[in-house]
Amino acid sequence: MRESQGDFKNYMRMDVDMFQELLARVSPRITKCHNNRLPICPGLKIAVTLRFLATGNSYASLAYSFRVAHNTISLFVPEVCDAIVEEYRQQHFATPSNPDEWRDVADKFSSRWNLPHTCGALDGKHVAIRKPPRAGSRYYNYKGFHSIVIMALVDAEYKFLWANVGAEGARSDAAIFQVCSLRLSLQEGTLGLPPAEPLPGDDRDTPFFIVGDDAFPLRHWLQKPFSLRDLTHDKRVYNYRLSRARRVVENAFGILASTFRVLLTTLHVLPDNGQSVTKGCLVLHNILRTRYPNLRNEDVDQDVDGMIVPGSWRNVGVLDDCQREGSTGERCTRQGRELRQYLMHYVNSQAGKVPWQEAAIRI
Repeated sequence: MRESQGDFKNYMRMDVDMFQELLARVSPRITKCHNNRLPICPGLKIAVTLRFLATGNSYASLAYSFRVAHNTISLFVPEVCDAIVEEYRQQHFATPSNPDEWRDVADKFSSRWNLPHTCGALDGKHVAIRKPPRAGSRYYNYKGFHSIVIMALVDAEYKFLWANVGAEGARSDAAIFQVCSLRLSLQEGTLGLPPAEPLPGDDRDTPFFIVGDDAFPLRHWLQKPFSLRDLTHDKRVYNYRLSRARRVVENAFGILASTFRVLLTTLHVLPDNGQSVTKGCLVLHNILRTRYPNLRNEDVDQDVDGMIVPGSWRNVGVLDDCQREGSTGERCTRQGRELRQYLMHYVNSQAGKVPWQEAAIRI
C-alpha cells in the first residue's frame, strides 16, 4: 500500500484513502466475535471481496492468493457486499423522491444530452450465473445461458438512480418492468416527478419522463423511439435525439462491467448471493462515480461532429441485453403517443433542435 498507489488502485479498483474509509465504515458490520480462535480481520475480508469483484477470479484462485480457505471466502463475500450496500445505500444509491431532486436530474440531461425533461434512462442487462438447483428453465435466457437480470435507471452522469436485481433471466425487459416498483410509482404518480412545465423556448406544459428502448411501453412518463419502419425525416431526428439520452445507460453498464469484471464472468453462486454481489458492484460504482467523476473522454461513448465514437469499455466485454422481442401485450396510450409527437416536433423546431442533428442522421 505504501509502495505504489497506482498498483493498489488497479488491484482494488479504488485508492488507499477510499479503501481506508470503506474499512472504517464497513468493519463494524462484518466483525465477528471470537471464542476459541481469532476471526478473519475485516480488512482482509474487504480486500478479498474487492479483488473478487475486480477480477471475477474463482474462490479457489483467491484462496491461493490470500491464504484463506475457498469455502470461507464463499461465505463472507456476499456478507461484505451486503454490508457495503447497507452502509452506503442512503448516501450513494438513494432514488430521488421530490420534484427538486428530479428536476436536478432533468437539468443535467438537458445540458449534457440535449433532451429536456428527461429524468433517467432505463435498460436491463444479464449477469450470468450457474444453473440453480431445481430451477428448471426459469433462469435460462434467450442467449443460451442462465442469468439474473439488472433492471436499472441511470442519470446523466452514469450513476444508478434505481435498480431491480435478481429477476430470472428467462424474462424480458418488458415483463420485468411491468411488475417492478418503479413502474408502479410512475403509473400512480408517487415517484415525485415535477409537475408539467414548458420545455426551453416553448410555452406548453410538458410532463417529465424517463427514456427506454422499444422493449418498454410508450407512456407519457416513459418515452421510446419510433419503429424503424417508414421513418420520416422528423422521426429520424427524434430517434437520434432520444438515443443520445438513452445511451447513458449503456455507458453506465459498460463502465460498471469494465471496473467490476466479475459481472462478465459466470457467477458460481446461488441467485440470492448473485444479487448481493451485483448490488455491491452497483453501490461501489456510484461511490466511485461520485468521488472520481472525471473519466477520460475515451472511456465513454462520445459525439464527435455527429458521429458516435465508441467508449473504450466496449473493448473489454459487455453485459448482454435482455430480450428485445418480449412484450407485455400493452398498447401505447394516447397520452404517450401525443407526447412523443410533440417532442418530435419540438426537437425539429428552432426552439429545440441542435446544430449537428441534420448531419448526424445522414451518417
